[in-house]
Amino acid sequence: MEENNNINKKLLINGDAEIEKDDENLRTKVVVESKKLWVVAGPAIFTRFSTFGISIITQIFIGHMGAIELAAYSLVFTVLLRFANGIL
Repeated sequence: MEENNNINKKLLINGDAEIEKDDENLRTKVVVESKKLWVVAGPAIFTRFSTFGISIITQIFIGHMGAIELAAYSLVFTVLLRFANGIL
């Protein structure tokens, strides 16, 4: 008989108040987790953009030297960049 009473017990005690509290709690958890994520991801994003920018600027300068030099640099840089990303 006691088990039957447990089945009929209300799960939501305060109704909407509990739902609003859970939503607010979820929002604060998301904000806190987002801040932690940006602390880690921010420098990684900056590093990725700066590496790309340096490679583009270097290719522009080498492109002024000649087509063969540009092709050589592009091949070497692409291979080295893919190798470095593979290690990471």
